[in-house]
Amino acid sequence: MKIARVDAFAIKLPPADTGNEGTTENLDTYGDYFIARDAWTSIYSRAHETCLVRVEADNGLVGWGEGQAPVGGRAVRAIVEDLCRPVLLGQDPFDVEYLWYRLYSAMRERGHVTGFYVDALAGVDLALYDLMGKALGKPAHKLLGGQFRDRVRVYAGIGGTDEATLVRQAQEHVAEGYQALKLHLRVSTPEILQIVQAVREVVGPQVELMVDIHMLRDVSGAIELGRGLEQLGVRWLESPTQPEDVHGQAEVARALDMQVATGEWLRTTWEWRQWIEHRAFDVAMPDIARTGLSEGKRIAALCDSFNLPIAPHVGGGGILAVAASVAYSAAIPNFQILEHAHRAHAQKARIARRFPEPVDGAFPVEDVPGLGVEIDEDAVARFTV
Repeated sequence: MKIARVDAFAIKLPPADTGNEGTTENLDTYGDYFIARDAWTSIYSRAHETCLVRVEADNGLVGWGEGQAPVGGRAVRAIVEDLCRPVLLGQDPFDVEYLWYRLYSAMRERGHVTGFYVDALAGVDLALYDLMGKALGKPAHKLLGGQFRDRVRVYAGIGGTDEATLVRQAQEHVAEGYQALKLHLRVSTPEILQIVQAVREVVGPQVELMVDIHMLRDVSGAIELGRGLEQLGVRWLESPTQPEDVHGQAEVARALDMQVATGEWLRTTWEWRQWIEHRAFDVAMPDIARTGLSEGKRIAALCDSFNLPIAPHVGGGGILAVAASVAYSAAIPNFQILEHAHRAHAQKARIARRFPEPVDGAFPVEDVPGLGVEIDEDAVARFTV
């Protein structure tokens, strides 16, 4: 079996109500994109955007992958089609790790060792695992080394700035069966503590709470916030300060008794290594639609050698990113919990006829070949930019 065709699709699904209401004030808008005017935050799209990768073998089997691109999906598409496709055509898809390494090495000397280029490699990698699984009739987690668990526990993400709205969302998600929640909070420290306390009071002590502040504190501010959150029984503080400041993150991690979770922007073992050496976090959050399954497995092994747990990031990833993250979570020994966007799940799945779905706060680990997603190619064509 040889690779006969490689295509990529930058897709954009119209906005949907995810239940994560936030303020529309103090935003600079650029079409579908927006960015906060008064803080160093990420640029976001009101639509769901990502880049899909389709790899077809000479026997007609097709594998689908995703290089996460919440913005800029056309950049990932161009890399797949212009740089990855020529290397992949005619190759054996079972040489998946060799192909990742060959593609990665092809741009090392030029300094493209992260960002959109490695996102493109992740999309190719996931597509190859999907293709291999279909060829063998085996789920992707079996190809990664085997099944460590029957269920992949998840936390549901909620966000906004209004306390009453967040309390209502928390109650609704717990009623849906979720026993872990992550609050995305971009407000002042006193406001965060007030919101978390209100949520804790309505969900009770048995529900795990995590807080993601999206890098919006300096080191001392992150420590101050973390100490307040510890008093409220919060499990972890996520992305406390700027990702360039490894030493600062390590100070935060040392100062707090609670877990510090981070790493969604780290795509390779080489990037993760210095963070691990500095003990700059307590929970690693690789994003499988940015690392790929091949490199993600190496990251998990590296973390495991330092007794560090993995809580995969999904964020703005689409339905293939979700499915790949479930497979990954099932196949590593040091898994802790997986991110999930409950109200965005159906929106992300509009390009699929079949896809994994959570039950009572966890994804069942299914025995479905490949990534377990049946893509609707007509829908992909409809939503392609």
